Amino acid sequence: MSLTAPRRLSFKQETPFQEGNLSARAGLIKTAHGEIQTPIFMPVGTVGTVKAILPRDLHDMGSQIILGNTYHLWIRPGEETLKAVGGLRKWMGWAGPLLTDSGGFQVFSLSKIRKIREDGVEFRSHLDGAKLFMSPEKSIEIQEAIASTIMMVLDVCPALPAERSQLQEAIDISTRWAERCLRHRDPSAGALFGIVQGGLDRELRLAHMKTLATMSTADRNGTLHDFDGIALGGFSVGEKPEDMYPVLRDIVPEMPADRPRYLMGVGTPTDLLEGVAAGIDMFDCVLPSRNARNGTLYTSNGAVRIRQQRHQKDTSPLDPLCDCYTCRNFSKSYLRHLHQCNEITASILSTIHNLSFFLKLMRDARAALFEGRFAEFRIARLEDWRRGEEMLKL
Repeated sequence: MSLTAPRRLSFKQETPFQEGNLSARAGLIKTAHGEIQTPIFMPVGTVGTVKAILPRDLHDMGSQIILGNTYHLWIRPGEETLKAVGGLRKWMGWAGPLLTDSGGFQVFSLSKIRKIREDGVEFRSHLDGAKLFMSPEKSIEIQEAIASTIMMVLDVCPALPAERSQLQEAIDISTRWAERCLRHRDPSAGALFGIVQGGLDRELRLAHMKTLATMSTADRNGTLHDFDGIALGGFSVGEKPEDMYPVLRDIVPEMPADRPRYLMGVGTPTDLLEGVAAGIDMFDCVLPSRNARNGTLYTSNGAVRIRQQRHQKDTSPLDPLCDCYTCRNFSKSYLRHLHQCNEITASILSTIHNLSFFLKLMRDARAALFEGRFAEFRIARLEDWRRGEEMLKL
């Protein structure tokens, strides 16, 4: 009789399901590199750093876990360098948990120069056009060289809208690749999450989720391993947000309650609140840091386009309800000036604010969950943002 190995992380739900039809929950994830209080937003550090910000600043703003990107780190600095320096966490001076995606989404974005085969995907480097090949096993090996706390399986991410046959084809190959990733993982490596595909098709999503949730594979010693968490991939790849939200509400409550639920690559503050309402625990997106560099800053009253003329002489803080370093010390007028001059400091201060805003939003949602007022918290925040956006149009 085969024994089932303990999971590489643990999840404990700390709040009951909320009122009405909301499935929101708060929890605690314990990993080899630290604890994570959920719901949580994870800043994205694509090439081994969150752009325009230091690990010290991430720590100070309350970031509990960050992301690295398998594809980009494989291209540069490369697998051997990552092994030689002891993994990304040590190399970049980040003490907390680190999640790496498998490279699947980046390969998806290179769709014009990729070829998906049963054994893996063939594509060309975005740097020099060199031909590359990534198999499920290779993705795991790279993530193990990165020394990730949480790794992701290699999957196929179809663009939306897509025919049902295309979605099913992506699911079938993603399922086979997921099993290969699970089998290939070193027994001493980090946690591994399965990724659910299926587009906006509820039936396909549910079927694929149940397949991954019950999947287990024996290692060379005959010990069974299953996935430490389940992620939803293939959202925010062409569909409208209002089409995504109902699917999340139907799918997420059916996901295993004893494991973390991760919505990949999503999204706006509204997306996060709707995801939490559906029962999601973990989120990531480049949006807050990318938009910070482009001059779109998130506030309790909606998004501010800081380059606009209206802010030229405005000496008020960006968001009076925010206590981040940027809002405590600088005005909208100064931030506009920095952006107009294309100063590096503009990206730094704006990124500090946007990431602080997203992290605080999740902390506030968590507090509301414990106090049994998440439903009213969600409605009030969404209304504040809607009203703020309408004011900006005047």
